[in-house]
Amino acid sequence: MSSSDMPPPSLNPRPDGAKDARPGGQTKARRPEVKIASKSPQVRYFMPMLESLALRDELNEVVKNRVVKSCELLDSGTGLYANGFVKRHDAAAVMRENEGRTAEELTQKGEIFVLAGRVVSLRSFGKVAFFHLMDASGRIQCYAAREILGEAAYSLFKKLDTGDIVGVEGLLFRTKTDELTLECRSLRLLTKSIRPLPEKYHGLKDVETRYRQRYVDLIVTERTREIFAKRIQVVREFRRFMEDEGFLEVETPMLQPIPGGATARPFTTHHNALDMRLYMRIAPELYLKRLLVGGFEKVFEINRNFRNEGISVRHNPEFTMCEFYWAYATFEDLMDLTERLIGHLAKAVCGSYVIQYQGQQVDLTPGTWKRLSFFESLECIGGHKPDFYRDAAAVSRYIRQRGEKAIEGEKLGKLQAKLFDLDVEPKLIQPHFIYHYPTEISPLSRRNDENPEVTDRYELFITGRELANAFSELNDPADQRMRFEEQVAEKNAGDDEAHAMDEDYLRALEYGMPPAAGQGIGIDRLVMLLTDSPSIREVILFPLLKPEG
Repeated sequence: MSSSDMPPPSLNPRPDGAKDARPGGQTKARRPEVKIASKSPQVRYFMPMLESLALRDELNEVVKNRVVKSCELLDSGTGLYANGFVKRHDAAAVMRENEGRTAEELTQKGEIFVLAGRVVSLRSFGKVAFFHLMDASGRIQCYAAREILGEAAYSLFKKLDTGDIVGVEGLLFRTKTDELTLECRSLRLLTKSIRPLPEKYHGLKDVETRYRQRYVDLIVTERTREIFAKRIQVVREFRRFMEDEGFLEVETPMLQPIPGGATARPFTTHHNALDMRLYMRIAPELYLKRLLVGGFEKVFEINRNFRNEGISVRHNPEFTMCEFYWAYATFEDLMDLTERLIGHLAKAVCGSYVIQYQGQQVDLTPGTWKRLSFFESLECIGGHKPDFYRDAAAVSRYIRQRGEKAIEGEKLGKLQAKLFDLDVEPKLIQPHFIYHYPTEISPLSRRNDENPEVTDRYELFITGRELANAFSELNDPADQRMRFEEQVAEKNAGDDEAHAMDEDYLRALEYGMPPAAGQGIGIDRLVMLLTDSPSIREVILFPLLKPEG
């Protein structure tokens, strides 16, 4: 047994029934007694882990049997967690490159393959066994025989379980059913799995368990692996598209002294050395626009944002966005760019502009997307007349009748936005740019030159949910200061999502920011769309959950 497998002195067992002493004479709860069907001295090494499992009601006979096997392996001098094995081939590549070869061709070639991965299925027939080895690329069937491996190596193999990670070396052949299979000439245990994998045909059925134990979900659920492979592809293609369009990728602070760039409730933290309150970034917008002041003309950032708000199938407090800013462009230019961008992603990831989302066909072909003004959408899609949606009291009553919250004295623009959320947004299945939002709900957007009551802003909706927010940027420092002051007044009146005053950003604008347009696109929601996923938790590897228990 190697030194790495020896139990450290601190793991020596306490006398049976002893309690752990604490200051002041207090004691913590007695650990449960655990019995293992083994007389191996190695049992003591596993006892703290087994006791911990028993305390949480997670100890069962399968785990105990795996510990017994582990003790037997250690007694025979086999380490449970080996290092230094060099993997030379990927399962999927081996299968792909040899799928067309006959049994005779494989024998003539006689190539040795060296693979490593997790045992995900195991069928033993006495002196021979078949198992499937899965690595990051895919899986391959393997064949182990006592006659080939030898007595000692096959005895080790018999102590393996599904979930164990092994390294194998061998030749390819075809079974009687013509399945391409690796005949193991050598086999090495690399990592012993103490907990069993979920059963093959049941898997992880509980949704919360899938999100909480994503590491198991990735092992047993092919669909989950496919989703995150596509997510990686989406981000890669997104970045490539932006770079090809001449945008420079930059990084801006995640800890900010003033939360800005969106109307949202921030997370707060404290920096000890500087003794100052800081906020987790709700958006990178104001820092990216500072770069426009500094002379950058096309910038983008794929970033993590944090908003201390509710959780739903569309919202996670920590999420990923791409924000980009383009000097000497308008929000109409961004509409054209966005159609090409998302069309490119659909073609690259899904193979077509036309995709399926939750049973609905969605056409993302560039040049076919609808464009409606905010108030046109309230009329044409929401079915509301101007004399109604311009009456704050009437809209407020209607919103309350629909079961939504409407604060007494709430501004008309906010009420109209809630009306839109109720009666327009859910109906926007095909891509729609909704533009010219009310100025009072768009504190960072440029006023429209012809109608200052609205801004040159749009939001993109697909499958009944917002996917992007964009506008021609407000670069008038006097106008921006007045908008900030209005937001501060709302914050003082109790709106904890209102924008804060940012004097440094105003100072930057006073140096002069070129006319520009900017946009934020939700990467998580985009991945939901392109992977046909109903919930944002399906596309975030580790979504935020309440602690267990």
